[in-house]
Amino acid sequence: MPKRDLKSRILHIYQILLQETDQEHKITIQQIIDRLSDRGITAYRKTIISDIDELRSFGVDIVGVRSSQNQYYLNGGTFSVTELKLLVDAVCCSHFITSAKSNELIKKLGNMTSIYNKDKLGCHIYLSQRLKSDNEEIYSIVDTVNEAVNQNHQISFKYFEYDVQKNKILKNNGDSYKLSPYGMTWDDGYYYVIGYSVKHEKVISLRADRMLNVEIMNVIRVPEPDDFSIADFVNKNLHMYSSDEVVKVTLRCKNELMKSVIDRFGLEVETVPSTDGYFKAIVDVAPSRTFFAWVFQFNGEIKIISPAKVKKAFSEMKDT
Repeated sequence: MPKRDLKSRILHIYQILLQETDQEHKITIQQIIDRLSDRGITAYRKTIISDIDELRSFGVDIVGVRSSQNQYYLNGGTFSVTELKLLVDAVCCSHFITSAKSNELIKKLGNMTSIYNKDKLGCHIYLSQRLKSDNEEIYSIVDTVNEAVNQNHQISFKYFEYDVQKNKILKNNGDSYKLSPYGMTWDDGYYYVIGYSVKHEKVISLRADRMLNVEIMNVIRVPEPDDFSIADFVNKNLHMYSSDEVVKVTLRCKNELMKSVIDRFGLEVETVPSTDGYFKAIVDVAPSRTFFAWVFQFNGEIKIISPAKVKKAFSEMKDT
């Protein structure tokens, strides 16, 4: 047998077991020999049994079922069908992944289970293609940012928005921004990069899919502020759409809306119950239009009590 066959045979056997077997679909030694023959590899019963034992010793969970012809199947593979389904759904509903990349990823995930389970992995979360990013650099961007964090270096990049004609317009007059990245967060289907901005002289967040030409600089990052937490930053800046300072805001909320307050601010949000069907919530937020829009949607069942300047700003926004 050619050396190439000896080296690759065990990998082909693993692939055959992965793609063609599960608990409901088993395969015999002779069928494995036939599959290998179709691939141009000659094998015999004893060598197949030896290869299966070798795979088992490496930790591959291959189950043997005794019968007139012993049968084998791969038990579970790397991921269960349920786990793969969760990953497929996450890819489907991710705004930052382009349609082409989504289809590519789902196809690869399908190759991690048997052909019988592959059809069960269809995406049943239907996200409008209008909400998918068109930035094909997204993989490279995420990888570069993570590498910059690992290296403790700053990054440079360009950032774009859209004009009224839906054309991409570079911010900062087309000049590159410089950022000390502290990490990334995934919120509402988008990746955000969080770090200290040289231009803004504070910690900000930016949509990863709006970044272009991301490069690692040979400059050490600005250290994170004392007691800095990305989780706290996200909660207090309320989905990262504000440039305002964080303030403590007291809300008067209808009891039935506790779930909405927890969904927005987390289980640790400070609350004070009362006997009139309402409770107070004390939250640290940036009083942005995004925060005001969140309050507005409850049609008066959540009200801003203090501070006065935030209450006034909310009233002025409603009147515009």
